[in-house]
Amino acid sequence: MGIISFQGARTKVKKQDDTLIKVSDYMTRDLITFTPEQSVMEVMETLVRHKISGGPVVNKNNELLGIISEGDCIKQLNESRYYNMPIDDANVERFMVKDVDTIDGNASIFDAANKFLETKRRRFPIIEDGKLVGQISQKDVMKAALMMNSQRWRIV
Repeated sequence: MGIISFQGARTKVKKQDDTLIKVSDYMTRDLITFTPEQSVMEVMETLVRHKISGGPVVNKNNELLGIISEGDCIKQLNESRYYNMPIDDANVERFMVKDVDTIDGNASIFDAANKFLETKRRRFPIIEDGKLVGQISQKDVMKAALMMNSQRWRIV
């Protein structure tokens, strides 16, 4: 006599398309930005006040010129002390990082996670039509993961 199964027919689990979970869905759009002419002291005050570690530097047309971070500010502090120069004279343009990695807003959140691991960056600006439209951080990727079922990586 054969084995009889009392288990009903199983429905096929739909495979989640990773491209549906996009960077643009989790990126921050309301950014604190800086200009190249701003003083490093002003940047430091803003970073401390808003509890952020850095931000994009843009021109008047909202085009990305660079990124300024806490580390860049610390470098300026160190140089001003070493050369006995006033810190008030230092502007963002001199200390910002100009070669900035960006990520496409249509990229999947998993592509962003891989890029964070590969580059050791903390944030990536998102550019659309030459303009800064947002930024994705490692924390934003973690927020996206929390919104998903970690067992199957599907949107809850």
